[in-house]
Amino acid sequence: MFKYLLYIALVSFVCADNINKDAQIRSFQNEASDAEGNYQFAYETSNGIQYQEAGNPAGVRGALSYVSPEGEQISLSYTADEEGYHPVGDHLPKPPPVPAYVLRALEYIRTHPPAQKDQQ
Repeated sequence: MFKYLLYIALVSFVCADNINKDAQIRSFQNEASDAEGNYQFAYETSNGIQYQEAGNPAGVRGALSYVSPEGEQISLSYTADEEGYHPVGDHLPKPPPVPAYVLRALEYIRTHPPAQKDQQ
């Protein structure tokens, strides 16, 4: 859980480096951790930053949006659980497509399984 909080602090720090220093908090909601470890918070600022997160011992989910220095609206949603951090956003890099020759090789392997050796 500490890793997730550290990541959120890092994202907030990076975003804060480029924001308007005169920004005001428009809204802030915080539901502190209950006995079961569930929590929720959200905030919005006058310069367009919106952030919300909810978590429990099994994982965290959240979303944030802000305007980049280039004027582009950045939106990111994420989940974090025992299988890792899973961000989703149009601004994130996409993996290159699988080359056609690899797809053909995989199809060949699927349709022509290796011969089974007799075990003695």
